[in-house]
Amino acid sequence: MRNINEDTITQAVLASMSQCADERLRTIMTSLVQHLHSFAREVKLTEDEWFKAIQFLTDVGHITDDKRQEFILLSDTLGLSMLVTSQNNRKPAACTESTVFGPFFVEDAPEYDCGDDIANGAKGESCFVRGRVVGIDGEPVAGALLDVWQSDEDGFYDVQQKGGGGHEHRARGKLRTGADGSFHFRSILAEAYPIPHDGPVGKMLAATGRHPWRPAHLHFMIQAPGYETLITHVFRNGDQYLDSDVVFGVRSTLIGDWIEHAPGVAPDGSWMERPFYTLDYDFVLNRE
Repeated sequence: MRNINEDTITQAVLASMSQCADERLRTIMTSLVQHLHSFAREVKLTEDEWFKAIQFLTDVGHITDDKRQEFILLSDTLGLSMLVTSQNNRKPAACTESTVFGPFFVEDAPEYDCGDDIANGAKGESCFVRGRVVGIDGEPVAGALLDVWQSDEDGFYDVQQKGGGGHEHRARGKLRTGADGSFHFRSILAEAYPIPHDGPVGKMLAATGRHPWRPAHLHFMIQAPGYETLITHVFRNGDQYLDSDVVFGVRSTLIGDWIEHAPGVAPDGSWMERPFYTLDYDFVLNRE
């Protein structure tokens, strides 16, 4: 492996991995090396550009912690997350489509009963959400576990807020469907928001002439025995960023209507002194 030059370096790297026992790993690494080397040759990458790229990735790593996942943001904004999601979640046309997971899911969300207010003090106009979870043949999926999360009216998720304590989890929760597959809960109106853009990913967006905004949406992860797990959003119809989502996650089938109502009796029977919203949306799961 002496006297390697720019014409022979690729094959030398590939040959060095010939003893890799993991066939899938060898396949991935072989393709990665080939594409990386082809990219560098195609653009005639300079040493200064290479160093800036290394510094960029270093900065992405430094800003990532248990509250902020800059690498997921990077993957999302380059379209890689949605590409991987799409090619790994092909479903029959009748099923609800998947979209990106996003960086703000947490494992330990509080559990609620149907009808509860999961906002837990999050800022925003009141919204009542209801729907059903069914299988591809229309059968109700009883006991399905729904993880739900969203940002507040200022565009921040609870994990982005300073402080914590008893009110750390806001506009986030788990609940289960009833015997007929139905669910309902109270939260807040979904609003458009910018992804965190005060770090290296934000600098990349600015440098490439892109905005950091996501259209208003509500996250869902739905799990039920015998069915594929569904990770998706419901997007708010009429949002100005539906056609320019910074992470490329919008699908027409995932757009729902948030209906505004005058003050009065809410779906849960409570009296609302201010205008409120309702969202009705059903989910169709694919069988495993």
